[in-house]
Amino acid sequence: MGTDLIYRYFPDLTPEQKERFAALGPHYADWNAKINVISRKDTGHLYERHVLHSLAVARVCRFAGGARVLDVGTGGGFPGIPLAILFPEARFTLVDSIGKKIRVASSVAGELGLDNVTAVHGRAESVGERYDYVVSRAVTALPALCGWVWNKIDRGCAGTLPNGMLCLKGGDLGKEIAAAGRKAEVFDISGLFEGEFFETKKVVYLPK
Repeated sequence: MGTDLIYRYFPDLTPEQKERFAALGPHYADWNAKINVISRKDTGHLYERHVLHSLAVARVCRFAGGARVLDVGTGGGFPGIPLAILFPEARFTLVDSIGKKIRVASSVAGELGLDNVTAVHGRAESVGERYDYVVSRAVTALPALCGWVWNKIDRGCAGTLPNGMLCLKGGDLGKEIAAAGRKAEVFDISGLFEGEFFETKKVVYLPK
C-alpha cells in the first residue's frame, strides 16, 4: 500500500503534491535506517499508518490559505508534513522536544521544498506565536495538551471549522474528554477511510 492509497481518497492532488507524497516513502526509509523515527513494524505501512492517518485531520477540517497551524509533538513530521503538502497555502509550525526527531522533520520538509513549514526544537508551551489550529497525534492526554497550548489559539475561523484543536487519538476517550473540561466533537476515522487499522482511531475536535 503506497501512494495509490493517498490518491484514492484525495483524487484532486496537483502533480507537485503527488510528487511530494511519492517522495515521502524514500525519505522516511532513508532516515529510519539511521534513526528509529517510525516503528520497525510500521515501515511497510508508512502511507496507511502515518501519511493517510495524518490526513484524517483534513477530512474533518480543511485549512484556508494563511491559516496558522501548530503541530505539537510532531516526531518525524506527523501529522504536520502530510498536511503541509495538502495545504500549501497554510503555514505549519512543527514542534518537538526530541532533537533527533525534529531534525528528521526539518530535513524532510527541506528536501520536499515545503517552504510553508517551520520546525522548532523545544516544548510546545514555550512557543511564543499565536495559531488558528493546533494538531497532534497521540502526544499526551487532552487535559495536558490543553494546558500547553489552549491560550495560544486565536478565536476565529481559518478553515471549514472554527479555530481549535484537532487531535488524532485512539480507544475509549470518554474520561479523557470529560477531564479536559471543554466542548468536544469526536469523528470516527473508520467512517473516513477503510481498513482495520482505522477501526479504533478518531479525530477529536475542540473548538476555541
